[in-house]
Amino acid sequence: MKIVLQRVRSASVKVDDELIGRIKTGFLLLLGVGMNDTEADCRRLADKIINLRIFSDDNDKINLSIADVSGSLLVVPQFTLYADCRKGNRPNFIQAAKPGEAECLYRYFVEYCRSKGQHTETGKFGAEMKVELLNDGPFTLVLE
Repeated sequence: MKIVLQRVRSASVKVDDELIGRIKTGFLLLLGVGMNDTEADCRRLADKIINLRIFSDDNDKINLSIADVSGSLLVVPQFTLYADCRKGNRPNFIQAAKPGEAECLYRYFVEYCRSKGQHTETGKFGAEMKVELLNDGPFTLVLE
């Protein structure tokens, strides 16, 4: 599993010009599922993300978690994180999970975050999406 996490002041996702998810302060997560990923991987990464202390406290130290700032998650499926561009000019996606498996783990990840009390909005699996964000920092992390 690969996740690109961006700390945001706001983020939203649209499908066919219809707003389907929007958050204010929090994390935009672009989530790619690999062919060998499991529910355990989902839980491990979700727990890591929920407990990451990357928001500033009153002393301007990066010391607060998303829960500490009452932040939200916007989780967008992103199979292209598994692109292999080493050969030729057209990426291959051999390491990405098959769509049915990937969607199941994507949904599991989202539901696990919600079960931890985290307000979580989503993109739409398999759809052409338009994502907008106001990156805060900018602060971007890649987690595997």
